Amino acid sequence: MLSSLQKQKKIIVADADPASRIETIESLQARGFNNLAVAADGDQIHEILRAYQHEPELLGVIIIDEKLPRCQIEKLSQFLPHEDDGIFLPFIVLVNEQSESKTLALGGKCQFYELVSPYLATELLMLVEFLLVLKDERFLRYKQREELISQLAARKLLNAKLEYLVVHDDLTGLLNRRNLEQHLYMELHEHAKFRQNGVLLFIDLDRFGLINDLEGFAAADRLLVEVVAVIKRAIQAKGLFARVGSDELCLYLENSTLDNAMVIAERICKRLDEFRFTIDNACYHITASIGIASLKSSRIVKYPGELISRAHQACSIAKNKGRNRVWLYCEDDQAFKERQRDIHWMSLIRDALLNDRFFLVFQPVVGLSDGEISHYEVLIRMRGSDQHVIDPGEFIPVAERMGLIYSIDAWVVDKAIDFLASLPQELSHVKLAINLSCMAFQDDSIAAFIQHKLDTSWIGGDRLTFEITETAAVGNFEQTLSMINQIRALGCQIALDDFGAGFCSFNYLKIFPVEYVKIDGQFIQNLANDETDQILVRSMQQIARKLGKKTIAEYVECPRTIKILKEIGINYGQGHIFGKPHEQLSSRSAFRKHALTKSRCVS
Repeated sequence: MLSSLQKQKKIIVADADPASRIETIESLQARGFNNLAVAADGDQIHEILRAYQHEPELLGVIIIDEKLPRCQIEKLSQFLPHEDDGIFLPFIVLVNEQSESKTLALGGKCQFYELVSPYLATELLMLVEFLLVLKDERFLRYKQREELISQLAARKLLNAKLEYLVVHDDLTGLLNRRNLEQHLYMELHEHAKFRQNGVLLFIDLDRFGLINDLEGFAAADRLLVEVVAVIKRAIQAKGLFARVGSDELCLYLENSTLDNAMVIAERICKRLDEFRFTIDNACYHITASIGIASLKSSRIVKYPGELISRAHQACSIAKNKGRNRVWLYCEDDQAFKERQRDIHWMSLIRDALLNDRFFLVFQPVVGLSDGEISHYEVLIRMRGSDQHVIDPGEFIPVAERMGLIYSIDAWVVDKAIDFLASLPQELSHVKLAINLSCMAFQDDSIAAFIQHKLDTSWIGGDRLTFEITETAAVGNFEQTLSMINQIRALGCQIALDDFGAGFCSFNYLKIFPVEYVKIDGQFIQNLANDETDQILVRSMQQIARKLGKKTIAEYVECPRTIKILKEIGINYGQGHIFGKPHEQLSSRSAFRKHALTKSRCVS
């Protein structure tokens, strides 16, 4: 059963006999074939076919008399599109008697089917319907073949692209890290065999993330492409150029000296320093920090990652030294030793956080007028693998540099409040002073964390004082002031630690809402023997008292110092003479007895 679309195909009836032609047309129309064209000679066939030159798929079947005037069927078939073009146009050739030789002669690019006269109308209709179905099937097969060819071509193209992407960066077209490392493996082998030198440059764009944040990822991608173009012009197609990170590039110079590498690195810095990246109405100045590592080293480079790591370390130091500069990796360089030390301590700090190697100690802060313990300062310590105690001066600076100080701050607050909650009723008067790093006051989450701990432990905020150093307080004034107000809103108090160390304290002391001022130990340690320190401490005390703030002297170590501090009017003292930092607290009576015993030197 033919579809309506199949019956709409154009059927050309080219019968030399007018009577037979009319009979054929009537039979086709009776069967539903109404899209018919009649040709009395070959010229008319050409005229009809010319109208379908650009849409041959609309043609159905040509019914043609072998004796049609001015028509050579074989030449006509050559004029028409053929099956190789996806167009199958069958001919029904009306012949008076069947001739095998004639059929072979008509073979070629088109398909020919003979119908011998006299023939029945039903025979013609069956043949027409069969050929229309066959035409559609062959066209479908052709489309499927073309689609398969297209898919195979697309797959080959995709495979080629994937093979390219396996070893190249999609954005910049540079080698990727994997491909660079494969090349470096070969270079290391050549170096071991022939002692040929090679130098790796690690290039990190300075403050790339700022442009990423301000202008968006698309602008940052465009910047990276332009930067790569600038560097390519600077290096003049030398070396293996790779992208190993979002804004990190590597350039390996085969069989190069360090001097030559330094020249190229300085040229890259200069070209980037001169380059300006413009987007909309903004113009950005781009610089880069470059680290250099050589295969020739006192310690043999065994793996590509090791060479990349050395260059990266040098690049990090270049950034720490001020950016927009070149730094050479050298194992004897003090900066590298410090960085190695930081890396060593970073693993120890992480281990201490994970395996509970930190612990708290408590040092009393004593009232100089009555010898009573006002509160205890909470101090953190670390236990080493051999159980020896490590002071915070060893690991806190590293934690601040390596971004681990936030975890330590949270740990101290958590454990200190838990400690207060665990004390028996007779010690419910105990108050603690907790040191917070300068980073903590730049992190809004710390206030919320303190509030959560206070709420869940049922500890009053008035039992906590948080200490911030003077230098940290003035480093980001607005943010610090906001955090101080948030913490004080919880009922906690604030102490300004290391007061006087920054020499700008008096200006900020009237602004920061703090309850305590802790005078820096450098003014206290030699107070008994230095009249200048006495004058400075006295002035600090007078100003603090005028502003309604209590003073605490740190590093109090001898009775004579206590006497001077009392005469000056300092409120509290803290130091080994009153008590060393200790893990355990005793009862209040023991506190008082201990304090009074120590304070006899005051009277």
